[in-house]
Amino acid sequence: MIPSQTVASLPPLTPEEAEHSRRVEAAIRQRIAEAGGWIDFETFMNLALYAPGLGYYSAGAAKFGRAGDFVTAPEISPLFSRCVARQCEECLEALGGGEILELGPGTGRMASTVLSALAERDALPERYAILEVSADLRARQKEEIARLPARLRARVTWLERWPDEPFRGVVLANEVLDALACRRFVLHSRPARHVSQLGVSAGGVSQLGVGVGPDGTLREAEGPADPELRDAVSRLIAELPEMLPEGYRSELSLRVAPWIASLSEVLARGVVLLFDYGLPRAHFYHPARRDGTLRCHFRHRAHDDPLVHVGLQDITAWVDFTRVAEAAAAAQLEVRGFATQAAFLLGTGIEALVAEPVSAADRARVAGEARRLLLPGDMGEAFKAMALARDCDLPLAGFRHQDLRGSL
Repeated sequence: MIPSQTVASLPPLTPEEAEHSRRVEAAIRQRIAEAGGWIDFETFMNLALYAPGLGYYSAGAAKFGRAGDFVTAPEISPLFSRCVARQCEECLEALGGGEILELGPGTGRMASTVLSALAERDALPERYAILEVSADLRARQKEEIARLPARLRARVTWLERWPDEPFRGVVLANEVLDALACRRFVLHSRPARHVSQLGVSAGGVSQLGVGVGPDGTLREAEGPADPELRDAVSRLIAELPEMLPEGYRSELSLRVAPWIASLSEVLARGVVLLFDYGLPRAHFYHPARRDGTLRCHFRHRAHDDPLVHVGLQDITAWVDFTRVAEAAAAAQLEVRGFATQAAFLLGTGIEALVAEPVSAADRARVAGEARRLLLPGDMGEAFKAMALARDCDLPLAGFRHQDLRGSL
């Protein structure tokens, strides 16, 4: 994981970057004014990341890789995607064929590697569909896919919305859930003045949002928690083994359930593989984690201030995998596996892939990539893999070494 840094240590902006950020801030200030002086954090995050032509994922700046702001597992090494391909092969064989649907594929690197690996194993899907709403990222993905042989390129299609027809096959989502806009809340032992009702067991629940300071800059501000958020916070607190302290701040994504429900509607039969950093609920909402999990990423620096470099930095929050499991159950999907990324990669044969290179230099390089993917201090433990399934009962290789479903 990228170590957290202070805002003061972030690289300076170019004049063009500063001007773009000013335009994004102006659009957000306008929304705040229209809303009466305050918007909740979910609205702010959605604008900062996805506002058409302005948001981080809608504008044209580099986001992934060495030239961007962060590196995902498929960018670190093809080992990750080759392991994913092995799990896809196992699922497609059990299903008697089918398609692969990748959601939010970033640069397209995983799609390219998965297709190449499946081609080598004579296990290609009928189609490899990519669901991408960003025109900028779609263009980058097409550049990546264009490097493939024609017979592989012909299997790739792009979608702007969920498939119209029932889908049979494997759905892939790497670092998608963490980018869903989330709510932020703070707990008080007594109700804040703007909170008219108490949450069950939660004392006063306020919602964190964004306002405008006297100098015109964006600033964090508390507002009333609406009934939906207040009830959600109350329910999760009632389930926790320990009380949370005064002033405890954290995140809660109310978009997970609708997202899983939409996915369930199009999945006729198959397996969904989710990869993201996150925790079961009891560990996510722990008293020691009193400032939440929100992280911003800019030029490979991680920090916790979403109100700087607005529109130029990624904003994410860790995933409450218990909420994902609950949403899956409500959508009649079965949680077939939950494990660390390291356990998933070991289960799908990363050790054999590391041993393939012939030259000493290649072996050293690949071993270094594997360490980043596997070690607890890097991605191996913080990132989790979860499998959801419908009408597909086979044991999944990626989850044979570890079963953390009991922690959910």
